[in-house]
Amino acid sequence: MDRIFYELTESVRIAMAQVRANKMRSALTALGVIIGIVAVTLMGTAIRGIDIGFNKSLAMLGDDVLYVQKWPWGNVEDWWNYVNRPPLKPEDAVALNRIIAGTANSQLEIGVFTDARSTSVKAGGESVNGVYTFGANADYSRFLVADFQEGRLYSATESDSARQVCVLGFDVAQALFPGRSSIGQKVIVQGQPFTVVGVLVKQGSFLGLFSMDNQMMLPLGAYRKYFGIRDDNTQLQVKVKDKNKLDEAREELTGAMRRVRGLAPGERDNFSLNGGDGFKKQLEPIKQGIAFAGLFITGLSLFVGAIGIMNITFVSVRERTKEIGTRKALGARRRTILLQFLIEAVSICAAGGVVGLGVTYGMCMAVKTAMPNFPLEFSVSLVAISMTVAIATGIISGFVPALGASRLDPVVALRYE
Repeated sequence: MDRIFYELTESVRIAMAQVRANKMRSALTALGVIIGIVAVTLMGTAIRGIDIGFNKSLAMLGDDVLYVQKWPWGNVEDWWNYVNRPPLKPEDAVALNRIIAGTANSQLEIGVFTDARSTSVKAGGESVNGVYTFGANADYSRFLVADFQEGRLYSATESDSARQVCVLGFDVAQALFPGRSSIGQKVIVQGQPFTVVGVLVKQGSFLGLFSMDNQMMLPLGAYRKYFGIRDDNTQLQVKVKDKNKLDEAREELTGAMRRVRGLAPGERDNFSLNGGDGFKKQLEPIKQGIAFAGLFITGLSLFVGAIGIMNITFVSVRERTKEIGTRKALGARRRTILLQFLIEAVSICAAGGVVGLGVTYGMCMAVKTAMPNFPLEFSVSLVAISMTVAIATGIISGFVPALGASRLDPVVALRYE
């Protein structure tokens, strides 16, 4: 055991001495490994960032909600079929809830009709344009995933009587009433005064594209009174009891909506069911593209790096043939020689892996500084995978020349010029 430990430490010492003696050669040899490690870590970080950002964004919408809409999320091929579909109406939500209430062991909880559009909101001398404004009744409280910064949602009485009250997103409230409470203040929408009864906490953006803080909620009756109903933006939001049984809930909702629409067996659905899984399907090609590009660059870089390390190790064996012969003549074992050159190759790759991780970490920090909301996470598992890949590259590329060095005949090696 002591002999093995001595051989290992001596091999490490000799290998490190050779790496230090040939700094430039070792650095150039490790360049391929560095590029490969940067590629694999950037790929892993990007894919993990997409997943984190998507999960956070899906939580904003609610991962236990299905959306009944006129149009599907994603590409549309049969355009005329969709454009001729009847719009969703408030009466559809009433009929759907009646069916849900009459269904034993239903996977659905409740459906709420909503309509939305972009508008301007004013208060005093302040104004905010492009506010996502939607109308819904008081049952929408069961769909809210954000808490209230202050205030509350409008009540069922306020909703049913079309009271002119509203709930503001965080950014809208801050822009209209900077440094003071919004509760009880008046805002002007469509030339009409609305009293603020609630302000939502800051939520961020959905997939970095749509701000969840630039919105305003109105009672459906008040919304219809001043905005009317826009057919293309109407939808039913349907809450599912158990998000782990989303497929069952989707099937039940399809059947219930066919009854609401009065569709006969064999007729095509004249509505679309959308949800978070639709976004996932659209994100998969992006993730696959990143993974394919990353693996291609990683594989190519590591292949070039491995060839370089193998070549340099062969050169090192040639340069030190007499030294190998002398050591073997003095009693050095084959495994000692093999271990020495193998550690040298692995050391270069490991150093390249560390440098590659450092470069990737610096790039990630730069991105986070420039774009704080961009979801990036430099995980420990990614570091472990990268270093494993680097060390494996060193072992594979250095084994053949190290094995050749260990098999040299000491007599022939001592006569080598």
